[in-house]
Amino acid sequence: MPYNDAFAALNRIADALERMAPPPPATADLAATDAFVWYADPDRLEPVADVNRVDIGLLQGIERQREQLLDNTRRFALGLPANNALLWGARGTGKSSLVKAVHATLNAEAAHSLVLVEIHREDIPSLPRCLRILKDSGRRCVLFCDDLSFDAQDDAYKSLKAVLEGGIEGRPGNVVFYATSNRRHLMARDMIDNERSTAINPGEAVEEKVSLSDRFGLWLGFHHVAQDTFFAIVEGYVAHYHLPITVEELHREANEWAVTRGSRSGRVAWQFIQDLAGRLGKTL
Repeated sequence: MPYNDAFAALNRIADALERMAPPPPATADLAATDAFVWYADPDRLEPVADVNRVDIGLLQGIERQREQLLDNTRRFALGLPANNALLWGARGTGKSSLVKAVHATLNAEAAHSLVLVEIHREDIPSLPRCLRILKDSGRRCVLFCDDLSFDAQDDAYKSLKAVLEGGIEGRPGNVVFYATSNRRHLMARDMIDNERSTAINPGEAVEEKVSLSDRFGLWLGFHHVAQDTFFAIVEGYVAHYHLPITVEELHREANEWAVTRGSRSGRVAWQFIQDLAGRLGKTL
C-alpha cells in the first residue's frame, strides 16, 4: 500500500476510534451562580442568571405548605437532615413558584447557601450522571423537577426510585430532590386501575407503581383556592406593583376573569394581573 494511502487509512481509523470513545465527563463551575438547568446529550449544567420567580410574600393561600417547605429547606441548607419533597395537586396553585421562592428566600438569608438545579422530565434517565457532578461540587443543591409524572411503559421511574432512596449509593448528602406533579402518586389513575385488573398479583403490581411517591418524605398538597383567597392574591399583586384601581373594581374584574377561565388559582390571578397592568399602561 502506498505511504499516502496507508496514512489516510490510519487517520480514518483514528477518527472512528475517537467517535466511539465515551465523551469526557461533564463539569461545571457551580460557584458561578446559584441556579442552573441540567441538560443531557451532551451532559451539561447551564447557568441561569435571572430566575423567573415571584416574591414569597405574594404566594397567598398556601401558608402551611410554605412554612413546611421553608423549614425543610432551611434545615438542609444548614447541613441538617431533610426530606425529599413532593408538591402535588391542582395545576396553577403555586407549586413550582413556591420552590423557586424558597430558594430565593434562603439565599437572601445567607448568600449563596443553596444552588437550585432544574432537571426536565425527559432527562430523568441521566439523573445519576447529574448527581455525580453535584456531589463533586460540594455545594448544597436543591435538584428540582417540575411537572413530574410517568405514563404506561415508562420505566424511568425505577431508576428514580433507586437514586432517591433504594440504591446502593443513594442520593448524595449535599443534594435534596424536590418535584411538583398534578398526580399524588406520579402515575395516572387509569394506569393504577389497569394494573389491578390485568396483573397476576394486583397488589404487588400496584405497589410497584405507587411506591415511587413513598421516596418523598415530605408531601405537600395544593388545591384550588376559595374566592376570598383569590381576592387576597390579586390584592397582594396590586399593592406590590402599585396598580391604580379601587378594591371594588378589582374584585369585580378579578371575579369576572376567574369565571371566564373556569377556575381560581395563583396562575389565573397572575394572568389577570398581567392583563390589568397592560390595560393600565403599567409594567411589572
